[in-house]
Amino acid sequence: MNDFDWAAMADLLELDGETHSPYLEQAFELLADPSRPAPRRILDIGSGPGVAACRLAAAFPQAEVTAVDGTPELLARAEARAERLGVRLRTRVAEFPAGLAALGPADLVWSGQVVHHVGDQQDALDRLAGLLRPGGVLAIVEGGLPSRWLPRDLGFGRPELAARLDALVADRFSRMRAELPGTVAVAEDWPGMLRSAGLAEVRSRTFLVDLPAPLPEGPRQAVRRTLERQRASLAEHLDADDAATLDRLLDPADPAGVDRRTDLFLLAARTVHFGRRPGS
Repeated sequence: MNDFDWAAMADLLELDGETHSPYLEQAFELLADPSRPAPRRILDIGSGPGVAACRLAAAFPQAEVTAVDGTPELLARAEARAERLGVRLRTRVAEFPAGLAALGPADLVWSGQVVHHVGDQQDALDRLAGLLRPGGVLAIVEGGLPSRWLPRDLGFGRPELAARLDALVADRFSRMRAELPGTVAVAEDWPGMLRSAGLAEVRSRTFLVDLPAPLPEGPRQAVRRTLERQRASLAEHLDADDAATLDRLLDPADPAGVDRRTDLFLLAARTVHFGRRPGS
């Protein structure tokens, strides 16, 4: 994968995972198919600090659930989280996608917003699908819609700040994809790509995370951390007015800042694509 400092982002990854966990609960309900045997072995590929992996362990308590990541510091967080929540979780250090072959077969493979970080996305999906036992399911989280946190007009600055930030983030994402080693241009038809990986019964579902205003402290801090990261990473592309607007939003002493606004909310959509390996 590309050179993100994932360990440095651990707090944000964990906080963001917790904030968006309602969609995980909805997705895992679909994975619990009463017409089929319960999964015995589950892999969370690119698990990060283990938010989804721990929820998988809670949803499927009889299964052996393994959090897989290339960053040991994040897996240490996953282990601490599992102990704190009282769920059984194994961890395994493995690079994505090069280290997948050594993981062994599984009945359910989950991978949340990981595939887009490798150059050849179809190859990554082929490798993920190759982990499945006959009848096993691969579920990947890719796509959805940009999150919204604030009114269109904040009461200061130019309206539609979120739309302009979305455009800058999309440009940065395209540059990231273009600079990945071995990057392959492909139509990101995720269901079609799962079928090309040999999977059947392919479907996609989009789940809503709807946390109305006023936000509790945890989600409020997740919004703050995300805006802080955008302010830093997009600094050279922001115009002066939008930079000043973000600075005011991030000022803890300002009544119009995200720490004190009563109209701060979270509305997000996450899309999960499912496919099953043919067989028993």
